Amino acid sequence: MKGGILPVTVQTDPPENAEDPLESGLARARRLRSEGEHAAATALLSELEVAYPSSGLLWQERAFGYRARRDTVGAMSAFRRAVELNDALPDSWLALVELYRAAGLLADAQHAAACAGKMRSLPPQLLAGSSLLNEGRLEAAEQYIRGYLREHGHDIDGMRLLAQANVKREAYDDAELLLEAVLEAAPDYHDARLELGNVMLHRRRFLPALMHARHLLQIEPRHPRWRRLYASACDGLGEFDEALAIYRELLSDTPNDAALRLATAHALRNSGDTRAAIEEFQAVAGIPGGTGGAFLALANIKRFRFRDEDIGHMRRAEAEAGALAERYQLCFALGKALEDRREYEESFHYYARGNALKRSEMVYKPEVEERSLRLQAAVCTAEFMAERAGVGCPRPDPIFIVGLPRSGSTLIEQILASHSKVDGTMELPEIPRLVQQFRDRRAGDEPRYPAILRELTREELERMGEIYLEETRVYRRGAPFFIDKMPRNFHDIGFIHLILPNARIIDARREAMACCFGNFKQLFVNGQKATYDLVEMGHYYRNYVELMDHWDTVLPGKVLRVRHVDVVRDLQGSVRRILDFCGLDFEPSCLEFHKTERVVRTLSADQVRRPINSDGLEQWRNYEPWLGPLKAALGPLAEN
Repeated sequence: MKGGILPVTVQTDPPENAEDPLESGLARARRLRSEGEHAAATALLSELEVAYPSSGLLWQERAFGYRARRDTVGAMSAFRRAVELNDALPDSWLALVELYRAAGLLADAQHAAACAGKMRSLPPQLLAGSSLLNEGRLEAAEQYIRGYLREHGHDIDGMRLLAQANVKREAYDDAELLLEAVLEAAPDYHDARLELGNVMLHRRRFLPALMHARHLLQIEPRHPRWRRLYASACDGLGEFDEALAIYRELLSDTPNDAALRLATAHALRNSGDTRAAIEEFQAVAGIPGGTGGAFLALANIKRFRFRDEDIGHMRRAEAEAGALAERYQLCFALGKALEDRREYEESFHYYARGNALKRSEMVYKPEVEERSLRLQAAVCTAEFMAERAGVGCPRPDPIFIVGLPRSGSTLIEQILASHSKVDGTMELPEIPRLVQQFRDRRAGDEPRYPAILRELTREELERMGEIYLEETRVYRRGAPFFIDKMPRNFHDIGFIHLILPNARIIDARREAMACCFGNFKQLFVNGQKATYDLVEMGHYYRNYVELMDHWDTVLPGKVLRVRHVDVVRDLQGSVRRILDFCGLDFEPSCLEFHKTERVVRTLSADQVRRPINSDGLEQWRNYEPWLGPLKAALGPLAEN
């Protein structure tokens, strides 16, 4: 592990005698089963399943009930479902060994025996932590795992489990560090390498993910999970033909794999084949496990309109869904479907419900975010920046587009990418990754970043600029300039200027109410934690504007502000202004941006493939009766 530092956020000892409603309910069900009250036990488990639909422990107890009633078929099915949901259940694996052998399924029995052996070889703390992790009890799981690591040091199984917990928390940077440390100690730990590859996908570091996939496939070329990692990395890099070929080969073996079919449909859409993507999403909507994701994907295709039967299907599915993610996916999809029908009150109801459900599963502390932004202003003063004038890598290649999501940044990107001297790329992860090396690693520590910027030498700053250019080379196609459209880079404009002083920076700005509500009605793949509550979104917008005002003060002329409404109302004037700022000659193709063929991965992909229009400028006003909390949070900015 780099620096030998283990990320720590929970310092308490493992829980003793901790009991939650699921545990107490399962204890009652076990007691009823032991007393022969099988009907009552089954009824109790059915009640528990409504609240805990993804509990492997619940399915394990159901399987024991089947076995007690000598229903071997039901027992086998239930034990199999138990380990699908929670693979840290040695009793279920052992039961499957016996059932598979009795049924003559020797290969399955051998696999189950190997899994049982692996689980029983784990130290009790790690086995308990793994089971709790699979059950969704992250804090309790981390307490067990961290307790074990404090006693036994950098145990590779413990670090891998802690990485899995960080993935569930969307702390992908910590997960990456942990898994890299595991592979440093055990380069042949293939499961850890697969998980690191998947973390790279989450962080949009597609080339490293591809390298890990290729490493694994040299060992076993036909391994399905390793091939899926390879296909996903190809997909991320825009190699759609290769990705789709692998997806289709995998689907020939598992045609009802909803996640795989969704990946295929998304690849079709990213490649520009929207019609084929719609057909595939519609098919996946009827497969268990794919309903929420498929309908949400259809909702994100702006020109798609749901039929009456689609809306009925979504209503029923949302009311019956047990999994939280499926519920909020369907809520966002219903919000969009009803918005298209101008049924705004019920549409808002579903948007609000979806946001509340999503917010309930997130760990987000607005005060931490606000403190981080204020520290940028405190450290990166005018004097500080003036003292470091001329440092960094002088290459002018990058054009950064920053701001908040849903602010017209994809439109600006498409305009610039239509110029012969500019490569369009995607939301690149390299600046956040460079910044991440400076973050504090232990809860309660004084933040190292951005204060550490004071300590960096001229040589270090220049080298980091060169590293950025080296690592982004894979996304380029040979033009002199390229676009990095990572919205959150507005946090780090001071850092960007220090390592790349000649880079251009454009702030894509949308009116406050339109921007904030546009974010509120959108379910993002990951990140954007401030968007799932109207008040938090309003405060975040205010903090963003305050920080951008700071950059204007300490780096006058460094950032070009482009207001979305101006681009819509005066396209030619706005295009000329953008090109002048970037030092580019005018080209008519920039006015016909919708004709430019390139991969667009953001939620605005459909809009930028059409001529400019004003459809979305005032959409938020349809919901104005319910946006009082947002207006109050925005204060005077609500009128801008």
